[in-house]
Amino acid sequence: MTITPVPFDPALAAVLDAMPRDTSRPTVDQIPALRAQGGIAGPSIDEVIGTRPIDHEDRKVPGPAGGPDLDITIIRPRHATGALPCLYNIHGGGTIYGTRDMDNGRLVPLVEEFGAVVVNVEYRLAPENPAPAPVEDCYAGLVWVVEHADELGIDPSKIVVMGGSAGGGLSAGVALLARDRKGPALAGQLLLCPMLDDTNTTPSSYQYDGFSTWPRHMGILAWSALLGENAGNPDADVSIYSAPARATDLSNLPPAFIEAGSAELFRDEDTAYASRIWAVGGQAELHIWGGAFHGFDMFAPDHELTRAALAARSSWLRRVLGG
Repeated sequence: MTITPVPFDPALAAVLDAMPRDTSRPTVDQIPALRAQGGIAGPSIDEVIGTRPIDHEDRKVPGPAGGPDLDITIIRPRHATGALPCLYNIHGGGTIYGTRDMDNGRLVPLVEEFGAVVVNVEYRLAPENPAPAPVEDCYAGLVWVVEHADELGIDPSKIVVMGGSAGGGLSAGVALLARDRKGPALAGQLLLCPMLDDTNTTPSSYQYDGFSTWPRHMGILAWSALLGENAGNPDADVSIYSAPARATDLSNLPPAFIEAGSAELFRDEDTAYASRIWAVGGQAELHIWGGAFHGFDMFAPDHELTRAALAARSSWLRRVLGG
């Protein structure tokens, strides 16, 4: 296989060049210590909201059977009335890093734009909590939201599950669980550069083993933490809910919005996922942003590609939510 990466957009390449370069290749047993050093941070919800007429509250809600309670943040427009649409968000970080705060900058503008309630869920991280803990936590939080829709002022027919990177993969897993358990009927799944395929055999998974925001060796590390010795083994019994690319049946899923950069390791698995949804008559809208690296919208918020991506997401959400 010829490993020639798609070049980065020049302006995005400059963003990458300005980032500190970490050439270490951590092992699974080093993840907890690395996380304790800071991991992936994000601004507090109060910082992001500022003076906007938006309220938030933290709650503890029941987790899955046998699991701990879940921490969630509920973000809502201050003066809205009636049953509102809901965006149920799952954060990224490879299932090994991060907290729900890392997505505050993405979520608060959506509350303002759509008058929606956002429920931002915390889940247990690997390797201390391997599969299926992360996806089961996220599904349990969704079930709680639907069961308490009246209390939360949410229209249960207008719930979109969403997330970026590992959060996108977990969102896809939650959508599969909801289908197979005859659980909440989701209006859509917003999958932003989702992490779906533990086998790491696509061309794009090899093209980005050098410096990037999420290179190949980090993808392999994350899957190893989540799935243990089964990671990457096509013959292993790996749950489709933890690694959605393993699903053989993608029918009867809610409409999907799938995006990735052309210059990132998840490009090919995300494209394949959309194609397989189409193959069974499902609805998927796919955007591959030319020259964009993984998570470009968060690292380059003022770039033209980011503006285009945000506009495309908003257009899809308006159509899925009915206005």
